[in-house]
Amino acid sequence: MLTPLVAVGLVVAAFVGFNIGGSSTGVAFGPAVGSRIVRKATAGTLFMLFAFLGAWTVGRNVITTMSEGIVPAAQFTPAAGVGVLFFTGLSLLISNIYGVPASTSMTAVGAIVGLGLATGTLKEATMFTIVSAWIVAPLIGLGVGAVIGRYIYPRLEARLSFTRLEDQLLQIDRSGRLPRFRVNEDAQPRDILGSLLVLVIACYMGFSAGASNAANAVAPLVGNGAVSVDQGVLLAVAAISLGGFTIARRTLATVGDGITDLPILAALIVSTVGASIITVLSYYGIPASLAVSTTCCIIGLGWGRASRVATLAELATPPERGDPGMVLNTGALAAASTEDEKPAGPTVGELAGGPEQAPEQPDETSQSVPAIGEEESDVLSAESLFDPAAVSRIVVLWILTPSLSVVGSYLLFTLFV
Repeated sequence: MLTPLVAVGLVVAAFVGFNIGGSSTGVAFGPAVGSRIVRKATAGTLFMLFAFLGAWTVGRNVITTMSEGIVPAAQFTPAAGVGVLFFTGLSLLISNIYGVPASTSMTAVGAIVGLGLATGTLKEATMFTIVSAWIVAPLIGLGVGAVIGRYIYPRLEARLSFTRLEDQLLQIDRSGRLPRFRVNEDAQPRDILGSLLVLVIACYMGFSAGASNAANAVAPLVGNGAVSVDQGVLLAVAAISLGGFTIARRTLATVGDGITDLPILAALIVSTVGASIITVLSYYGIPASLAVSTTCCIIGLGWGRASRVATLAELATPPERGDPGMVLNTGALAAASTEDEKPAGPTVGELAGGPEQAPEQPDETSQSVPAIGEEESDVLSAESLFDPAAVSRIVVLWILTPSLSVVGSYLLFTLFV
């Protein structure tokens, strides 16, 4: 029987999924739409399909962990389920207000932890595993990004081409009796290869988003038996897809969450690394943050790219007193690679902004890559390595939002349950 509280829970779960779809679709398919590889409707369809695939396969492992692995499933009464979903939705609000990619997964887990502490049913061993993953995953993203930025990124930058086509990559030729698809005649082989990479990685991001985020919307409802795991996956994906087809149209145009100023190659790298980390954790049933892992990879990639001005021995030498602080920015990733300092590729924001903003690509089929230690300091300044203030703000909010969720949830369930 559908009680009023269960009905409220279903509505709140749909609302959470709706907002997840609105933000995740823009991050995953923003570069593909901006590059005119696919239209917004096609992006929404592909995101729906791959989010469903991710949620139906490895995503159910995360749903199981959050519905019965952190606290016993019996603790998820209809009222408790609504409370947990409330704090999950609140994390989305905080993230949007402060413009920091706060983790919905971490906040949802925090709300469940508050329930467990209030009822004395928290499973410490499971939480130890989850928290350990929360520490290790960002460090992996940071390290992988640094290695790629220092040793691999410049070579990829010299060989791959990413442009914003005037017309769609795939077109319909209606000149014959039957319509048929054809590739844009103006697209060069490098453009086609780059476009395929953008599209494949966008679909992979959709898969990862479905795997990690479905549980955030429906785990409490699965825990209290209001829906089964299969029904929960279908509900979550339906709500996420609705957000992808509606409010995501705006995020597809603006491409938010901190990747707008990245060159498209850098955005694809951090998306691949972040999605891979979260897919592996989801396979093992560990809820974790795609936003946190991706942002740490951005930091590592920028550090690695900028650090090419010096050898490892020189980087290990402590700076002299009075040296200016080091500042992390995406300029190191968008550094010039030709003599006239023309960027090697457009940023994600330029692609999404319109053809008049996207810079032209260099004509050379390949560009020389300076050896480590030979990069010009005015191109990759040592000041581009790190910004303590910016990173501190991000880390504080990463810790603060789930902590507030734990405290608020604990007080709620202590006083009213």
